[in-house]
Amino acid sequence: MSQPVDAPPSVCYRHPDRVSYVLCQRCGRTICGECQTPAAVGVVCPECMSQQRATAPRTRPAWLSRLTGPGAPVVTYGIIALCVVVFILQNVPFVGGQVTNALIYAGAYSYPSGSLSPLIAFEPWRMITSIFAHANLIHLALNMYTLWIFGIALEPLLGRLRYFALFLISGFAGSVAVLLITPAGQPVLGASGAIFGMFGAFFIIQRRLGGNATQILVLVALNLAIGFIPGFNISWQAHVGGFIGGLLVGLIYVETRKPSWRRWQLPLIIALCVILIAVSLLHFFV
Repeated sequence: MSQPVDAPPSVCYRHPDRVSYVLCQRCGRTICGECQTPAAVGVVCPECMSQQRATAPRTRPAWLSRLTGPGAPVVTYGIIALCVVVFILQNVPFVGGQVTNALIYAGAYSYPSGSLSPLIAFEPWRMITSIFAHANLIHLALNMYTLWIFGIALEPLLGRLRYFALFLISGFAGSVAVLLITPAGQPVLGASGAIFGMFGAFFIIQRRLGGNATQILVLVALNLAIGFIPGFNISWQAHVGGFIGGLLVGLIYVETRKPSWRRWQLPLIIALCVILIAVSLLHFFV
């Protein structure tokens, strides 16, 4: 490599008082030890290094790629974020109580207005909205941690739409169980019914695909048992209903995974939703 015409041989182009016999691998100028930056082959001068960094393709941090990449559980993160935002609103002074009262569910809200009490309106959508509200910080933290643990496993496996459908249907199934079993005026809230649905789906998928489902059964049994302990104020009815709903959704997903059966997946999911809604409505006439 040739030296620039305006620089003496073997002298650093940035420090003329320093003798050097090392050349930049990109531009060929002489550089001293202070000006050398190791490259893939040889060394480069500061100007060439700046140009190389400016033209290098931008890469995202590894943690950001895991959060937003093609396989990232964005639905899980979205549900967690929504529950956190709702919880913050629930604790805003002066209006937090109204937010909670607008979201919680009790069986009485599924009765036509005036059939049980003139003070309770017919608001069946609470069977879904109650999933995103929580009683306290510990309640929120435990549910969101469990949701994250199972969400990062199930969402990439099922796909985002199927996973979100599993969450909502399981939560609704938990509310249906509350309607059928719990006293009509008992309020409930929390995502645990939907999370138990994830337990159920994970269990049936593991069993059908030949995996070991013993651990998930132990986890479900322990969590169900906690719901029966007096003083914990846990709605075991929502847990049971959500678990059954998740079992059914998981069974549909597994049995229709083959291409020849794939066209039946959506109709079966819709049929399950219709049955759950019908059960909640027929309850008035039984």
